[in-house]
Amino acid sequence: MIKYIPDSNGLEPGSAVGKTTVLAVSAHQDDIEIMAAKGVIDCFGKDSRYFGAVIVTDGAGSPRDDLYADYTDEQMKTIRVKEQKKAAYVGEYSFCAFLGFTSAQVKDRSQTAATVELSRLIADAAPECVYTHNIFDKHPTHVATSLRVIEAINMLPASERPRTLLGCEVWRSLDWISDDKKIVLDVSSHENISNAILGVFDSQICGGKRYDLATSGRRRANATYLASHGTDTVSLANIAVDMTELITPGGPTPAEFAEKYLELFRQELYANING
Repeated sequence: MIKYIPDSNGLEPGSAVGKTTVLAVSAHQDDIEIMAAKGVIDCFGKDSRYFGAVIVTDGAGSPRDDLYADYTDEQMKTIRVKEQKKAAYVGEYSFCAFLGFTSAQVKDRSQTAATVELSRLIADAAPECVYTHNIFDKHPTHVATSLRVIEAINMLPASERPRTLLGCEVWRSLDWISDDKKIVLDVSSHENISNAILGVFDSQICGGKRYDLATSGRRRANATYLASHGTDTVSLANIAVDMTELITPGGPTPAEFAEKYLELFRQELYANING
């Protein structure tokens, strides 16, 4: 594991992890900045709140073009860590940990190393809230990462678990979730910071994927299409699903949790069709 402590946050390296109040765990470099901007913004510039980040995989398999067209997987792994460190510095993260697992390792349920390492980090950080991928995401590595996070938290005593676990958007929007179940994350403030921490991922943006424009567009669309019969209350929004019950003793399995939300969607859909 590589652990980076940005000196932009004013924290002593030995205390940085333990100072974390909000933690985001993602599959890849730049997922954090796409899905957890709310956590970054809420902690930015504050002396009592700190945002930490954990990236689970090595990022070797990303698409590449332009300047990066001939980069090997090893070179891509290096540049993506460098870019993530830039984002952590600009966003004043408390720390940024790179676990360096392959996607195959994370997706293999029989391999527990990622889960164990995540559990230790979450225990050390003791965050109030954890952001991760939602289990409806269409990227298999994102779903696997979310499941490893849930398993890691459930390894901890109930009294030491985060109060909140949010599943966030990257490779599938959550606008289909029932309005009363949506967690609307207002990311209207510090738009310059949100843009900056995502804009440093040049290997992805210049390399063929305009995540910066797509993310900004989704946030604006979320805000405008949130309510059909009311004026906009925010200008930029991410949508999340509250997955806290998945880390609550006696809570549902991930499959049961997913089925509940899909059934609500089915009922709403058929009610509109059938009148």
